[in-house]
Amino acid sequence: MKRLNLLLLLTGLGFVACGSNSNEPEINSGSITFSPTQINVTHEKTTVPLEVVSSGEWAIFSKDEWITCSVSGSIQTKETVSIDIAANPDISARKGSITIRTGSTQVMVPVSQEAKPTKPVDPTIKAPEGYQLVWNDEFDEGNSPGDEWYYETGGNGWGNAELQHYVAGDKDGEQLALVKDGVLTITAKKIGGTVYSIRVNTKKSWKYGYFEARLKLPKGKGTWPAFWMMPKNFTGWPADGEIDIMEEVGYDPNVIVSTIHCNAYNHNKGTQKSGTIHIPTAQTDFHVYAVEWTEEYIKGYADGKVYFTFNNDGKGNKDTWPFNTPFYLKLNLAWGGNWGGAQGVDESVLPATYEIDYVRVFQKK
Repeated sequence: MKRLNLLLLLTGLGFVACGSNSNEPEINSGSITFSPTQINVTHEKTTVPLEVVSSGEWAIFSKDEWITCSVSGSIQTKETVSIDIAANPDISARKGSITIRTGSTQVMVPVSQEAKPTKPVDPTIKAPEGYQLVWNDEFDEGNSPGDEWYYETGGNGWGNAELQHYVAGDKDGEQLALVKDGVLTITAKKIGGTVYSIRVNTKKSWKYGYFEARLKLPKGKGTWPAFWMMPKNFTGWPADGEIDIMEEVGYDPNVIVSTIHCNAYNHNKGTQKSGTIHIPTAQTDFHVYAVEWTEEYIKGYADGKVYFTFNNDGKGNKDTWPFNTPFYLKLNLAWGGNWGGAQGVDESVLPATYEIDYVRVFQKK
């Protein structure tokens, strides 16, 4: 009996051992080699070939939005993957990585990209007292707005019943955003029964500063040029705020307006806060229009003269002061609309041109 029990016990252990081995998952550790072992590139958009050699099926990816792999993986043991790296828009270098995986093996490919070079500061550009130049476009390169800007397009009235259709630079071979001799010219022109024009927006945004542009305004009833600011993280108007540095409508020539809009103060309620100044040669000569925006106030300037002031009430209420987040800069030439077309439009003035000599941003030192 004891011999039988011992035999049964050993048999049972044998079954247990066999069962354990048969259920244990097979682990494929895998092996991966790759070349180059790290990627270092300039600030410009570029594509780098990455050779991957793996012992089995493999996957490749990057969690960094500015790095894209041409394939997500392969069953081939050897393959070259194209790594697309977007241009670096910032003046600081950045680091990322690519992950390659096979079985339980995972390797990382470091990626480093140089900073976008900063433009040397033009010593002839004078900063307001206490400020320094942080960004500018003198429109002295290329023949159209450069990569510091993007176009906003469409013809949906833009909330103001505007009549023009905005395009990305040109329409049917007609260049409506042209850089020449250091000046950006925005043209509103009727083509095939529709008035087309331009609206550009900076890719960068800023919180507080002194923002200025040297402008020559278009002539004619129906024109509505603007140099203005809207919040980067826009969720709704007027709650998120709007800063109009310079606006003018053609039926009221040479009368320059600077305005702020928010929930408490906006033109829909007739409560907008604004200032006006008459510049007799606004449509024939260049003049400098600016706004100084701080935690305490927003001030509008024309040729260095303050003509509008809006003070922060200090209550921390977004309805009266939403101006504590980054804003973009905008330039556009509208045609007609609730304000620009309030006294009708005169198509005989088309094509109309809005000229921009430069745009500059200064911030406190």
